[in-house]
Amino acid sequence: MNSSRRQFLARTAASAAVIAGGATFTTGNAQASGRRRVTALTHVTVIDVATGRRHRDQTVLIVGDRITGVGRHLPIPRGAVELDLTGKFVIPGLADMHVHSIGDERVSPPLYLANGVTTVREMAGTNPLLYQWRDRIAAGTLLGPRMMVGSNIIDGDPTLWDPNLIQVIVVDDGPSARAAVRRVKAEGADFVKVYSRLSPTAYAAILDEARRTGLTVHGHGPDQLTTKQVSNAGQRSIEHIHSLGLAVSTREADVRRMVRDITVSAGDYNSWFRQLHPIEWIAANTFSRARAADVFGTLRRNRTRVTPTLTMHNVLDQPDYSALDPALAKYLSADAVFSYEYAIDTLYKPNRPAEEIARQRRMWAWRKRFVRELFDHDVPILAGTDTGTPYSVPGFALHDELEHLVSAGATPRQALYAATVEPAQFLGMRADLGSVEPRKVADLVVLDADPLTDIRNTRRIHTVVTRGRVISPTARQRMLAEVEAAVKEPPTAGTIAAGGCC
Repeated sequence: MNSSRRQFLARTAASAAVIAGGATFTTGNAQASGRRRVTALTHVTVIDVATGRRHRDQTVLIVGDRITGVGRHLPIPRGAVELDLTGKFVIPGLADMHVHSIGDERVSPPLYLANGVTTVREMAGTNPLLYQWRDRIAAGTLLGPRMMVGSNIIDGDPTLWDPNLIQVIVVDDGPSARAAVRRVKAEGADFVKVYSRLSPTAYAAILDEARRTGLTVHGHGPDQLTTKQVSNAGQRSIEHIHSLGLAVSTREADVRRMVRDITVSAGDYNSWFRQLHPIEWIAANTFSRARAADVFGTLRRNRTRVTPTLTMHNVLDQPDYSALDPALAKYLSADAVFSYEYAIDTLYKPNRPAEEIARQRRMWAWRKRFVRELFDHDVPILAGTDTGTPYSVPGFALHDELEHLVSAGATPRQALYAATVEPAQFLGMRADLGSVEPRKVADLVVLDADPLTDIRNTRRIHTVVTRGRVISPTARQRMLAEVEAAVKEPPTAGTIAAGGCC
């Protein structure tokens, strides 16, 4: 995504605080004297995610915000901070490619970094503060992950969203769709977010206007279009599995007709879910390997990425229990927990009989098998959580997603690839991100154990490096403690940004 790469490079001009050894330092004096921060990570095993190779006893030399050398026996410049990491493993910084951050800058940004998530794709720019966070992080005045921020959701009429819950731009024809794209471009969106209820006419206008304005289009597969139509139209990513499952059924024509016949009132997301469920059930039970080879081949050839968001599906496919890990609840405010419970109780759970819930739980097993088919057909996969949907905790949720991908049939290397190399390629930043190599931006995660042996080892974080700034184990624990304290206090107006989901 060349526009995103230009924006990224333009925003990364300033340096910021370095967190190391449990203290916070500024680099202004060093820069003023012409010196740059130099850090050497020594005696580490560097994981090459692209190949799965382990390069042992390496030194990773970081000058400023870039890696300048990787290898054995590298000379360490005088004055460098040397961190002996014997027995540790280094991977590229992780990316969560589908988030809706909890709207408090004291919570989401530090939780991402503490979990080794150095890049996020915000899937709905529901508040201008999200764009401000993005720019402040890039300028070094707010510590957080690199952010790509999408537009407000652009949906058809009637939209699935209650305007009292989330801002949505509703379009019903070509002119309004084009105006919506121009609007979000002016508001600062990095890409256009499309949604489920768009008409074919409005959708085509969005894709065309986005090309004219230099934006790319990501989001849901609209109900009235097939997956191949969406891919061939140039949509860069398809989020979730809802629309994809319909495309590989022996009864695709029937299920597509049924989806087109869905009627909803504005804001009645629950009704859409309830009507979609039996259609998905039919599609899941009429899966066609021939259809999969055709549809998935189109996605592969067009490089249309799929973000399965299994973390989200895991909860919504099983709405009869709470998936909030008590150990993580301390990082959520009472308001955040209430909003999750409200969403489950009002959007997904109402009036669902036990039989329907039981069938939906079986859909969860099917979705994992479906994701295995995506990997088997070499469809490019992005790791994304849909943080913002119930019970997802920023940063921690990505490790859940990696485990779900492996449970679905991916190897640990493939899961890591979906959170490192593939996001870098997708964002047009492969020259800067996605691997531990000279000239790359120093976004790194130091782990206590090998993630290629067990994907759960991505949780065993020792140190995080973000744009060359080192977050030591002590500093990382302090960050988490500060989040725990912050969620007990009300946020101020300047720290709040609206969240969302899906």
